[in-house]
Amino acid sequence: MEAARCLLDIKAVKLSPEDPFTWASGRKSPIYCDNRLTLSYPAIRTFIRQQFVSIFNEIFESADVIAGVATGGIAQGVLVAQDLGKPFVYVRPEAKSHGMKNQIEGDLKDGQSVVVIEDLVSTGKSSLLAVDALTQAGCTVKGMIAIFTYELDVAKANFEAKNIPLYTVTNYSTLIETAVKEKYISEDNLASLNQWRANPEKWSEDRM
Repeated sequence: MEAARCLLDIKAVKLSPEDPFTWASGRKSPIYCDNRLTLSYPAIRTFIRQQFVSIFNEIFESADVIAGVATGGIAQGVLVAQDLGKPFVYVRPEAKSHGMKNQIEGDLKDGQSVVVIEDLVSTGKSSLLAVDALTQAGCTVKGMIAIFTYELDVAKANFEAKNIPLYTVTNYSTLIETAVKEKYISEDNLASLNQWRANPEKWSEDRM
C-alpha cells in the first residue's frame, strides 16, 4: 500500500467520483493519474525506482536492455537502467518523419532481450505498440513493468493476446482500498469507483 499512499499524497493520482474528470478521449472518469509528478519528489522517486528494480531482479534478471515508453516511461526507465547497469533505449509512439526516422532511440541490437518500463497502463494499447516496435527490431520482449494499472479487463486481454506479462508497483484495487483507509475518499464512493472499473464506457455515458 505504500506506493498507493505515495501517489495519493502528492496527488499524482486524484479520485473524484462525484465530480469526474474528462480524459483526452472525451470520456468521463472518477480517476486522473499523472505519475510524472513522482519525479519531483526525490524520496518517492527513489522508492518507485527501488520497486522497479526489485521486480526486475525477481522476474527478469537475465534481460539485456531496459526500454522506456515515450514519454512517461523514459525518465523512470533511465533511473532503473542506471541502477541496474543496463543499456537504455526508448520507444516513440511512431517513427519520426525526418532525420533517421527512428522509432526506437538508442543502441539496440538484434537478438537482445528487453524489459519495457511504463508509468501507467490503461487499455494497454499504446504500451503494446512499443512492444511491437521492439519485436519488429528483432528483440525479445520479456515483459513490462509499470508504476500503475487501472486493471481494466481490456488491458488484461490485450496483454494476454500479445503474451506479454505485466507487473506493476501498485494498481487500482490497492489504490482505492488505500484511499478509503487513509480517508482520501469515503466508503460511500466505493460502489461508484468499482462500477467504473467494471464498465468505464457505461460509467462515462451515464454522466454525459
